Amino acid sequence: MNLETILGYLAATLTTCSFLPQAIRIYKTKNTSAISVWMYSIFSAGVFLWFIYGCLIQAWPVVFANGITLLLSLWILWMKINE
Repeated sequence: MNLETILGYLAATLTTCSFLPQAIRIYKTKNTSAISVWMYSIFSAGVFLWFIYGCLIQAWPVVFANGITLLLSLWILWMKINE
């Protein structure tokens, strides 16, 4: 594995893990009052496009990070909409 791939996976791991505290807090409290539905809608659409882009160019760190981040952001958005 080359340095660029290692850096890509490290960046992917860190940015994806940054969503975990928010998701865990929402899971525990069931409170999404401070979450913007528009921000998470736009963000989720952008992450989806990054995921597709990563698939098209076969950039697996991009696919990995954005696939997981998309699931987390959509779950948070779903919790917000169903609050």
